[in-house]
Amino acid sequence: MSTNPTARFVVQKHDASHLHYDFRLEMDGVLKSWAIPKGPQIETGIRRLAVEVEDHETSYINFEGTIPKGEYGAGTVEIWDQGTYTLKSRKTDKLVFTLNGHKLKGDYTLVRLKGVKNWLLLKNKNK
Repeated sequence: MSTNPTARFVVQKHDASHLHYDFRLEMDGVLKSWAIPKGPQIETGIRRLAVEVEDHETSYINFEGTIPKGEYGAGTVEIWDQGTYTLKSRKTDKLVFTLNGHKLKGDYTLVRLKGVKNWLLLKNKNK
């Protein structure tokens, strides 16, 4: 599979109406994005709900700060982790990739649950 070895990812801790983590992969000229209520996992064997949200512009990858009250996503945003990733497999309902971040390292899979915007984020076991 042809991949961009310098594709970037970011996890932004977003304290809005409820605390969650925004997981974003640079892909197709945008940041493909998922909200992870409990945050991404570092260990294998844990499944995390990842709710697909709207794509963001790539310039958002370095955003930290406060979104003013009354605006969409109002609250504080801080970068929890960032780095590069390598896409290993891409299908409509499944992405397999290797993360090389400060906290998140190794192989992960995002699997879409049937017919909805809900996905599961899994950390793959090392072989």
